[in-house]
Amino acid sequence: MLIVTLLTSPARPSLDPALVEALRNAWGGGDVVWLALDEAAEFAIPVEPDTAGATWKELQGHGVDLVISPADNRKKRLLLADMDSTMIQQECIDELADEAGVGARVADITARAMNGELDFEEALIERVGLLKGLSSGVIDTVLRNRITLMPGGKALLGTMKANDATAALVSGGFTAFTSAVAAQLGFDTNRANTLLIRDGKLTGDVERPILGREAKVQALDDLTVELGLTDTDVIAVGDGANDLGMLTRAGMGVALHAKPAVAAQCNVRVNHGDLTALLYVQGYAKQDFVGV
Repeated sequence: MLIVTLLTSPARPSLDPALVEALRNAWGGGDVVWLALDEAAEFAIPVEPDTAGATWKELQGHGVDLVISPADNRKKRLLLADMDSTMIQQECIDELADEAGVGARVADITARAMNGELDFEEALIERVGLLKGLSSGVIDTVLRNRITLMPGGKALLGTMKANDATAALVSGGFTAFTSAVAAQLGFDTNRANTLLIRDGKLTGDVERPILGREAKVQALDDLTVELGLTDTDVIAVGDGANDLGMLTRAGMGVALHAKPAVAAQCNVRVNHGDLTALLYVQGYAKQDFVGV
């Protein structure tokens, strides 16, 4: 048995009941369950229709995300989340670079690396090198003035943790940011790269080994063993090419507002919803949310 979940933007909830009913009828689905009025609904189907891909594309034009997932083991026990452009709305290194006066150059490298056009480690070393000499105090300035949480993050963490899940923040960014974001949202652990600082200034380098794509997969392996779980118990979320390893390994890998090359390789793509979409696809209704 499969579950079809239909989602739209919580900021502009516009999920048409007639559209939901029409799709349910076309696909021979079970009764529609509304997880949030005008925002999220689901119904069960026996098999995935041949028209699923074409329907997904059509619904995108209506501002609706379509997710088809197994009915079994829906509520996951481990959340693995990327940070930049996933749990927060910015790329931290781009914000630091803007403070250093090299914002445009670094942002271009970041975009290409996240789309899989550049080697992640080489791109990170190049970008960090451009920050050499920047005062370490700028990190706190960026955290205070430039970093904002992605909508739905507090509900995602609060609800999953209230249901005995573990949450890990795994980033190719920097510990100076992940530690703050993890504490703010309630992650149980965080892993990232460490910016090297000497005499109060960034040296232009990071501690080795560099945490990239394989390190995120290693985090999945480490935590599932530690918690006695399997890959099917994991929901992972990210947007960049360095997230693909964990997204394709996890029982449910969610490409959230992802780069095109990343979304193309993921079965669960959320382009209109926010982080609460990860709750809806697990079967949580809005009244179940904790920490909103």
